[in-house]
This record gives sequence, structure tokens and C-alpha cells, in this order.
Amino acid sequence: MSVPINMQATQLATDKEASDIDTVSESGRFISFEGTEGVGKTTAIEQLCSRLEAAGIDYLRTREPGGSPFAERLRAILLDPTTDINDDTELLLLFAARCDHIQQVIAPALQRGTWVICDRFTDSTIAYQGFGRAQGNSEVLTKIETLIAQFVPRLPELTLWLDLPVLEGMSRAGKRSVADRFEQQALAFFTQVYRGFDTLATAHPERIRRIDASGTAKEVSARIWQAVESQFGLV
Repeated sequence: MSVPINMQATQLATDKEASDIDTVSESGRFISFEGTEGVGKTTAIEQLCSRLEAAGIDYLRTREPGGSPFAERLRAILLDPTTDINDDTELLLLFAARCDHIQQVIAPALQRGTWVICDRFTDSTIAYQGFGRAQGNSEVLTKIETLIAQFVPRLPELTLWLDLPVLEGMSRAGKRSVADRFEQQALAFFTQVYRGFDTLATAHPERIRRIDASGTAKEVSARIWQAVESQFGLV
């Protein structure tokens, strides 16, 4: 049985995040980038970071899975094409990496007022494991929601979903280096991942901004900066 995303557990995390922001006035901003393979996240993040630097905003660039020394070791396992694990093990490894990443990197940066720019976060887990692996199965989605509620104290304030047709993204990704364990998945897998991101964007429009990832890098960067300015009232 599959259901649309209307995540009570994720909303609890969102509510806690809002409370944290209210009580910590100097808290940094938390932005995540999402998308299927080959949508141009790396370039888009680089260009956003350049704009933040030009604006005099202190930022930290990080990624998932990974971002801390321990999480990077788990990333190597998760992305290794020779890794043979079941879906539950994969999910738990992702959250083990995320817990360490939050505790060691993300939370301290936000507390000192630094903006955190993260390449993937919980939305990728929902899209890849909840939809790509499980095709939107309600039991799996509930399992992921529970893990988010238990182990993720704060969600991004802004998630930039780089939206590009799956086939176009896969074509771009195919021109890169040797495919990792996730990139080797079939078209049907990424079609489900896209469905996951689309479902999330529909359910959480206050946080997730759909960014047209077609066109030049400069055009995409301008769309992203407009979304950031709008979300945080920058001038």
C-alpha cells in the first residue's frame, strides 16, 4: 500500500525547528539541496556559496551521506557498488551517518550563527529509500518518519529541489565518472525517486521550493538566489 506524504513525524520536527528558531535569535540558516542524479546540485551549491560570500554571510558547505569524519566512512560503504546490504540496513546506516553529522557539524555551525548549505538531507531519504526502494510503501514511509522525529531535531528552513526530467538528469550523470551504488539503479528507480520529491514539494510548499534546473548554470543560479532572497528577506 502506498500513500502520499503527509508526515506527522516530520511535522513534529518542523514544529521543533520553529521553536528553536524562536528561542535562538542568532541561529544560522539551514538550506538543503535536493534532486535526482545529474540535476546540477554541485554547481548550484558552488554558485550559491559564492553569492553568500559576496554578501558577507558566513556559511558552511556540507553533504549527506557524509559531512563528518565518521559519516564519511559510512558514505564510502553506502556508495560502494560492491556493498551488499538490505534496505533496512541501508536506512539505518544513513541515519547513523546523519546523527553524527548533525551532532558534530550542523548543530554547532547553526548555534554559532553560520549558515549551513547541505547537499541532500532527510528529503533524499524519503525520496530514495521511501519511494525509490519502497515505491511509497506506507510502512516504510512511517519507519522513516519515526526516525526523523527521533533523531533529527531541526529540518532545513529552505529546501531547493532542482527539478529536471529524470532521463535528462541520468544522461548528464552518465557523462561523469564511474557510477556509484545509487547511480547504477535503473530508470524505474529514479522515476520513483522523482515522484518522492514531487510529493514532498506538494506537501511542504512553505519549505521546499521547486527550482527549474534546465537552462544554463547562470540561469539556475539566479532562480536559486531569488528563492533564498525571498525566504530570508535578503536585500
